[in-house]
Amino acid sequence: MAVLHRAAGADEVLRTGADEVLRTVHDLAGQFAAGAAERDAQRLLPREQIRALADAGVLAVTVPERFGGPGLGAADLARIVAALAAADPSIAQIPQSHFTFLEALRRQGAEDLQERIFGAVLRGAVLANAQTERGGATVTDDATTVRRAAGGLVLHGVKYYCTGSAFADLLAVRAVTESDGGTQRKVIVYLPADTPGVSIDDDWDGMGQRTTSSGTVVFDDVPVSPDQLLDFTALLSRPSTYGARAQLYHAAIDTGLARGALTAAAEAASRARPWFEAGVERAVDDPYLIAQAGELEVAVRSAQALLAAAGAAIDAADAGGSAAPAAVAEASLATAAAKVAAGRAARETGAALFDFGGTRAAAAPANLSRYWRDARTHTLHDPERWKLHHLGRWALTGSTPPSHTSL
Repeated sequence: MAVLHRAAGADEVLRTGADEVLRTVHDLAGQFAAGAAERDAQRLLPREQIRALADAGVLAVTVPERFGGPGLGAADLARIVAALAAADPSIAQIPQSHFTFLEALRRQGAEDLQERIFGAVLRGAVLANAQTERGGATVTDDATTVRRAAGGLVLHGVKYYCTGSAFADLLAVRAVTESDGGTQRKVIVYLPADTPGVSIDDDWDGMGQRTTSSGTVVFDDVPVSPDQLLDFTALLSRPSTYGARAQLYHAAIDTGLARGALTAAAEAASRARPWFEAGVERAVDDPYLIAQAGELEVAVRSAQALLAAAGAAIDAADAGGSAAPAAVAEASLATAAAKVAAGRAARETGAALFDFGGTRAAAAPANLSRYWRDARTHTLHDPERWKLHHLGRWALTGSTPPSHTSL
């Protein structure tokens, strides 16, 4: 892995509280927003922007205190992510797996693995995922394996939708391995992205989130050692807030995206001509536009409130260390509600903002379609219908929701 040199001010940011980190994020987000439309239109990867986040210490905010980080909780991280997403949803999406697999490491990693990976992140390393495959019956099936070879263990397989892989110093790879008894178990392999046998292809061509580098990664008998492996089966064998934390991050992206789209709608309305029947001199004084903006503001504020409530529920469930089943269930339900509300707000606001700018809002140079494209693409990550299913079952029968990585 390349030697990393974090910015001098990062240590100061990490020694302060969440509010100071958030101020740093807002400063960076203001810079990121300026080029977001151009990056999306031309598929320009935000390499400098991701490096800036890492150099400022923002990507190390969840590193536990005992390893030298501030150990920020779920609610604080959600605020950070939403602020980034309001500026550029692609940039906000890129570190999702970075934080998710740091959380897996915190919960299940061996001490020496934790020391190595957390230490690298504190020095500015960026972690990306290599999880999903295309050949299985569902997204939970894996053909990528860790197997014994003549020289030791090797990792072999192909992963798709590997968000952030082009920016990665480290990869978290989901694979299956056989225990001594012949039983298959899932593991996460933490390895440097420049390990021989790793090939990263930025072939992501989605209509939205165009600059997330969610491409293909190939592992061709990559040598790995046992101390790079985390037992993922063990992590998922007991109820926890691990899945809720991952989903909260997604909800924060959609919430921030919705706020960013509504801000863009206000800017578009300030430049638009009023409809002649309104009898006003400015489009922003059109009573029907005002009412429409009010409806969207309710949707965005609702998403923000549910996001904050879900973050608080997760932090409360984890506060005692070994979370009680009822607290885990409440955290999952609260996060499911936040995720549904955020997705709806993002799609609705992204589509409606054209009403505020009129025909000129559809002009290619404005690139306002990126808000809806990003929202529609990101909300395909996992189906809201199953969030509603678990919420509905709880509402009618008090049924406890399952505990997995998507709830």
